[in-house]
Amino acid sequence: METKDVIYELRTKKGLSQEELAAKLFVTRQAVSRWETGETLPNSETLKLLSKLFDISINTLLGAPRHLVCQCCGMPITDDLIGRNADGSLNEEYCKWCYADGEYTYHDMDDLIDVCVKHMAGAGFTEEAAREYMKGLLPTLGYWKNHEELASDGALEALKAKLVDEINALAIPAMPRVEKLNALVGAYVNLAYPLPGGAKAKFLNDGTTYLGTELRGIDRCFGVLANADFILICTYEEGGKDPELLLYKKR
Repeated sequence: METKDVIYELRTKKGLSQEELAAKLFVTRQAVSRWETGETLPNSETLKLLSKLFDISINTLLGAPRHLVCQCCGMPITDDLIGRNADGSLNEEYCKWCYADGEYTYHDMDDLIDVCVKHMAGAGFTEEAAREYMKGLLPTLGYWKNHEELASDGALEALKAKLVDEINALAIPAMPRVEKLNALVGAYVNLAYPLPGGAKAKFLNDGTTYLGTELRGIDRCFGVLANADFILICTYEEGGKDPELLLYKKR
């Protein structure tokens, strides 16, 4: 799809007239009209405003000329999987799992490989083949090439360590000890828990990236999710079936 068609479709889906869109972008109605006829393209600053307004990547606005790949884990990324900068704008270099709210979530390559191998081993790879593949791929990606320059001041790793200590101190019966926490996107872990009245409720935001892990108990799995504001612990059967909320604790 060309840029002119993308802008027209986004504008009409949002129910905006050309005048209304122009006002939001601080341009004239004629400028919007020229974009939609293909006569001109928005400049770089206007593309950023369009990206923020419609919550899509600049790549999509330009007709997806690039195949976006996360420069931390190597996963192909679409608009719904793109990481976000601290100001909420999209960062087309990274996925939500590797970059959230302006923070890189992985600082140890072996930790990331361990996480990726778990998913790849069930998708046609043997564990050994997946590990060798990731060991070859990650050093070629932008984040790991420039890791020393891009690494944070250690605040995220310190938070992870503190959360691990707090979670283990809760001494949840039958739950194995937490050793480490990884980045988990809300949409994939936002289970609906049954309430006493029969209704079900979710406690997370699908678009937010949290810290968490899955632990295998004797009969059920334990799910652990946390951030700077809360700790959530639940149990469920394989695949998230029959979830039960054990604890939701504000920090």
